[in-house]
Amino acid sequence: MTPTPAERTPTAVDAVAEAWVDTQVELSPELRVHLGREGDPSAYADYSPLGAERALDAARAALRALEAATPADEVDEVTARDLARELRQEIDQAEAGFAERDLNVIASPAQGIREIFDLMPTDSDADWAAIAARMRNVPAAVDGYVAMLRKGMREGAVPAIRQVAEVVEQTRKHAASDGFFAALAARPGDDLAASVAADLAAGAAAAREAYAGLGRFLAEELAPVATPVDAVGRERYAIASRAFLGASIDLDETYEWGIEELARMTTEQEAIAEEILPGGGVRGAIAHLDADPARRLHGTDALRAWMQQRSDEAIRALDGVHFDIPDPVRRLECMIAPTDDGAIYYTPPTEDFSRPGRMWWSVPEGVEDFSTWRELTTVYHEGVPGHHLQIGQAIVNRGLLNSWRRNTFVSGPCGEGGE
Repeated sequence: MTPTPAERTPTAVDAVAEAWVDTQVELSPELRVHLGREGDPSAYADYSPLGAERALDAARAALRALEAATPADEVDEVTARDLARELRQEIDQAEAGFAERDLNVIASPAQGIREIFDLMPTDSDADWAAIAARMRNVPAAVDGYVAMLRKGMREGAVPAIRQVAEVVEQTRKHAASDGFFAALAARPGDDLAASVAADLAAGAAAAREAYAGLGRFLAEELAPVATPVDAVGRERYAIASRAFLGASIDLDETYEWGIEELARMTTEQEAIAEEILPGGGVRGAIAHLDADPARRLHGTDALRAWMQQRSDEAIRALDGVHFDIPDPVRRLECMIAPTDDGAIYYTPPTEDFSRPGRMWWSVPEGVEDFSTWRELTTVYHEGVPGHHLQIGQAIVNRGLLNSWRRNTFVSGPCGEGGE
């Protein structure tokens, strides 16, 4: 039986939080697709320095409005504390020039501009027309992003060369004649109206050229000045740490603790390896497990089916025992991503759950065999009882939580370490 969420009367603090979500949607229209909200499904954020200035001004204004609102209850106190922390974090990151060097292999605009297509519906000609329109908007989004990275180059805020080199390879794949955009445009086959098919082909060509241009910029302009040092420095690390943990910590103390934890886990790993294959060591135990046919999968179809089976089993085992899982949250789709960069990630459901939560696996090119003993914890982390319950349970709780709390707020330690 699905529990009925508590109901509460919206407050002044809720109003500030709701307004901030509306502002986020306005500044980053991709969020409209994530949430399933009405409006233009093809627009992009302004990734240029001007767009960053507008976002910074908006965060400062929202913080002032929040500080003027008085919490009415304990729910408000949590909202006010965490929203203020998020807004101050955005301000700190903007003032420290995070956007000027925002390039990495997993979660930067270089990936985000493409990844939003994965969440767009493809059920009708109108859906494909929206995809075509978004493809035509890719060049402007990329141009703004390049302008921001050039600003970073002028100010000496550049990413590490290892990140640049890997993203160059990602852009090459997206720009290829058999890459993501070309494959997406070819997916409907002959089922589309001729005008939509033509728009889709033209949009794919524009998006491919935009990513080809991004790759040229990265290789020819940014790479020669990129830093060979992976570390970002103590000041930037402290800001990023606060974002991830939701608190300020003693970096030196935490580093020493981390070294101690690494030693403890290494000792534990060696002990477990000895149980698995006496005398074989860690590498021997790994090879032994990898060679076990009962722990092997071949092909992405088998991987996807295994992911789905494990997730469905976890929901059945947990519901009514450890959690009361509402009906909409019991559905999780396991997907093979249309890319091959190796990322594994979760995308939330829409606000009305018309698009379910999804776990995505981007299988690297040439990889066809998988060891289930290696991957099971990843399935649990990205799906159930991980991100899907963490985020899905919040989204379904409309009676108690405002839109910001349900849809866009993620507490760092709860988001990636506390599922």
